[in-house]
Amino acid sequence: MLHAHLTTLHVVALILELLAERPDTAEALLAGSGIKPADLASGERRITRTQELQVCANALALRADLGLQLGRRLHVSSYGLLGYAALSSATFGDAWRLLLQYPALLGTYFKLDLTVEGELAWVGAAEYRHEPALERFNVEMCLASLKLICDELLGQPLPLAAAQFSYPQPAYAKRYAASFPCPLQFDAARNAFAFPADWLRRRLPLADPVTHLEVLDRCRKQNAEFTTRQAWLQRVREELASHLAEPPGLEALAQQMHCSPRTLRRHLQELGTHYQELLDELRFERAKTLLGQEDWPICRIAEELGFSESASFRHAFQRWSGVAPSRFRA
Repeated sequence: MLHAHLTTLHVVALILELLAERPDTAEALLAGSGIKPADLASGERRITRTQELQVCANALALRADLGLQLGRRLHVSSYGLLGYAALSSATFGDAWRLLLQYPALLGTYFKLDLTVEGELAWVGAAEYRHEPALERFNVEMCLASLKLICDELLGQPLPLAAAQFSYPQPAYAKRYAASFPCPLQFDAARNAFAFPADWLRRRLPLADPVTHLEVLDRCRKQNAEFTTRQAWLQRVREELASHLAEPPGLEALAQQMHCSPRTLRRHLQELGTHYQELLDELRFERAKTLLGQEDWPICRIAEELGFSESASFRHAFQRWSGVAPSRFRA
């Protein structure tokens, strides 16, 4: 199942709306992400998951319950055409089957599922494979948003029977009640919430078969285009990642991708990125991994990432993360 590697600036914009009371706060929230305040004005701009997670990590230092706060602001309309297709579905169960059919458009960090166990239906989020320190944050944001979507699809609050979370109870656990007004279990085997399964047969108040078919057709086309672009971008990333010590230039990379440099540049621009940004992102990811291994001196890491001298690597890492490599390692 395809998970999105690119996403919109929607979550980043929400974070700044919540926390950026002053210009210097906005700069601190965006530090190390490569995102500029001016980028937020572009509806077409796409960013990588790494960039989004960097902003989230910066923001968590200011607000521990940020995931819950963001989840309660990610409405069904935040998911574009897919959200409107779900709203116009015939029943609640139809809407859920549609949402699960297009995970790339849903843009989740998880594999989502809907299972019926006896009289309860469970919505679960599993297979998280990103920054471990941000797993709880992403679970909170994901499940809180899905609960909000349920309420908006139905036009009334969906009654919950239970909610389970795989991590220890956080200090702000009382704030979970705003999204999950039901018995809570932490240190559980899964991340999920449950509701009476018979609600899946409920007709939706905004059901419209004509609108639904029209929007669904556009979702199929958007998904095909998106997944094709994602697969192409993944090939570009793999080519660069396998040659970080001696990265190919734009022309050599274009030759490996069987296109002209101009076509490569245009495709990357359409995906909201460019050659140097991709190279920096991959170097940054690899650098963080190597800095976590104490037997790798800075000079060796610089060489591994294709820098001619340690000073150049230190300068680049400071630009990517906002801190020096030695401080990051400490």
